[in-house]
Amino acid sequence: MERPHPLQAQPLPARCDKGRSITMANSKAIQLDFGQIQSKLKSQFTGLDPNDPSQWPAIPRNLLFLGVCAAVVGILWFVWLKDVDAELVAEQARETELRASYQSKVVQAVNLDALRKQLEQVQTYVTQLEKQLPSKAEMDALLSDINQAGLGRSLQFELFRPGQVAVKEYYAELPITLKVTGTYHDIGLFAADIANLSRIVTLNDLSLTPVQNREGVLNLDGTAKTFRYLDEEEIALQQQAKAAPGAKK
Repeated sequence: MERPHPLQAQPLPARCDKGRSITMANSKAIQLDFGQIQSKLKSQFTGLDPNDPSQWPAIPRNLLFLGVCAAVVGILWFVWLKDVDAELVAEQARETELRASYQSKVVQAVNLDALRKQLEQVQTYVTQLEKQLPSKAEMDALLSDINQAGLGRSLQFELFRPGQVAVKEYYAELPITLKVTGTYHDIGLFAADIANLSRIVTLNDLSLTPVQNREGVLNLDGTAKTFRYLDEEEIALQQQAKAAPGAKK
């Protein structure tokens, strides 16, 4: 009896053939099931009436419902985001302003002591200026001081005429028309004495002319302006004038 060669093809067992046939049958069944499902789905989307979605089959009707819900939610979300975006821009602008204000206040807080010292210096300076402005009652004494300054320098007053008081916002101004006669040196010393008075006096519109037939003698024409602070009555009148209807601002 001959033995088969080891490399010779052997017939497959009957069990293997049976398993292969079962696998092929199952594959055909699965393909058949997918085809049926696809045809059923296609049939539900065929012949839909757009005017009456309530008569549509379940799947397209439910999909339409979900689409409408998604669209409504999307529109509401967009509207809400638009309002929120406007609020966000406004709050960002407000944040910028608050940061700038905070930085400014921090700088002021850091320099607070220096600012207080500057305020004290300004108040001291204002007080000194107020002392240089005579009151209404002290104007006569100031006019006398101006006259004495000229007489002390051997000047001859040909004219010493106070003018009309001009009331300003914070002070009153009194112009005095002057005409004095004297030497150039004496007139210069007189101007220096006026500048050294404790009160504020200015010399304006000065002119020097020689006196005929008097060698070395000059005429000084000009206007001396003195200043004083307003009394309470004058301040009250100014406030009433500002508060009156039609007053110029």
